[in-house]
Amino acid sequence: MKRIVSIQDLSCIGKCSQSIALPVLSAMGIECAALPTALLSAHTAFDSFVSRDLRDFFRPITAHWRSLGLRFDAIYTGYLGSEALIGLVLDLLRDFCTAETIVFVDPVMGDHGTLYAGLSPALPEQMKALCRYADFITPNVTEACLLTGLPYRERHDEAFIRTLSERLLTLGAKNVIITGVRMNEAQMGVAAADAEGNLSLHMTAHLPGVFYGTGDLFASTCVGALTLGYSAADAIALAADYVVQTIRATTADPNARWYGVNFEDTLPALMTRLHRLPQKEETT
Repeated sequence: MKRIVSIQDLSCIGKCSQSIALPVLSAMGIECAALPTALLSAHTAFDSFVSRDLRDFFRPITAHWRSLGLRFDAIYTGYLGSEALIGLVLDLLRDFCTAETIVFVDPVMGDHGTLYAGLSPALPEQMKALCRYADFITPNVTEACLLTGLPYRERHDEAFIRTLSERLLTLGAKNVIITGVRMNEAQMGVAAADAEGNLSLHMTAHLPGVFYGTGDLFASTCVGALTLGYSAADAIALAADYVVQTIRATTADPNARWYGVNFEDTLPALMTRLHRLPQKEETT
């Protein structure tokens, strides 16, 4: 069985980060080893919450894993929130990465053109160091702009996306996947670029509204498919279409928008589509 370590926070209530990664990756037939960076009573969209920073447990946990001789098929990072945590993740990569390990970095830092509240303005610069080791990075457009210094735009043409992708690739990642690409009112999608300069777009219907956890749902599904050996194009299409399908299902629940997307309702459909994908690539 494939094994992924997911490094991000855990909310007891509300669907995001680890509370999406664990069930989605498990349903895909992958063992998900959770390394929580913080524990929250509820995710940050709630009116109030209590939290506990868990970074002091990071080194003891990874030291124990080393003593067990554990290896991971993929290392997946989500919301980290501090330069100190990025440094700890870099240490983990040096300890656990092999030539076969997929390093998948979702540089969660902001949205709608701004850095998330409470994050240091220095965080994007530190995140660049983590992107250097990544096989795949999945910033949204805001995060891509924070990493490259390009001005944020609400609408995007191919020239802008190509420039953004090219600048992201100079950070060292082998593949760039930009989410939240908007070329017109009716569509939203994902742009993917590789080190050879190939650029592709996968567009889906744009569904207006704010739905928490969609970025985590995309990243978890995408890294799962990549770890199982599916091509990048198939993994991106699977994840993007699954997010849209889940948003559609969530709109039927009037209380779900602030709580998180109802991915539980659509997991069976994800499994059906996963098994219908073309033959997997050979992996070692």
